[in-house]
Amino acid sequence: MNLINEGGLFFMSSLLILLILTFFLVVKGFRNNTEKNVELIKAVTLFALAFGLFGFILGLISALDTLDSMNTDIHPAVLSGGIKRSILSPTLGFLVFLTGRLGVIFLMLIKKKK
Repeated sequence: MNLINEGGLFFMSSLLILLILTFFLVVKGFRNNTEKNVELIKAVTLFALAFGLFGFILGLISALDTLDSMNTDIHPAVLSGGIKRSILSPTLGFLVFLTGRLGVIFLMLIKKKK
C-alpha cells in the first residue's frame, strides 16, 4: 500500500482500477471470446501504459521544479528517491499492459483451437 501512496495516489489508483478491468475483460474473454473483447483489452492496456508514462512525466517535472527552487546542494539520496517515486506509475502501467497482452495471447490461442 505504501507504493501506491509514493507513486502518486491519483495515477496509481487509476492504474489499479485499469488492472482490475483488464483482469475482468480477460476472464470475460475466456467465456465469450469475441474480436470486440480482444480489441477492448488492447485499448485499455495501451491506455494504461500511456497513462503511466504521463504520470512519470508529470512527477519528473514536479521533482525537477522542486530541485530547481532549492538553493542548496542536493544530496544524491534525495534525487534517487524522487526518481524512484516517479518510476512507480509507469511500472504499474507496464504491468497492466503486459498482463493484458498476455491475456490477448491466450485468447488468440484458444480461438485458433476452436
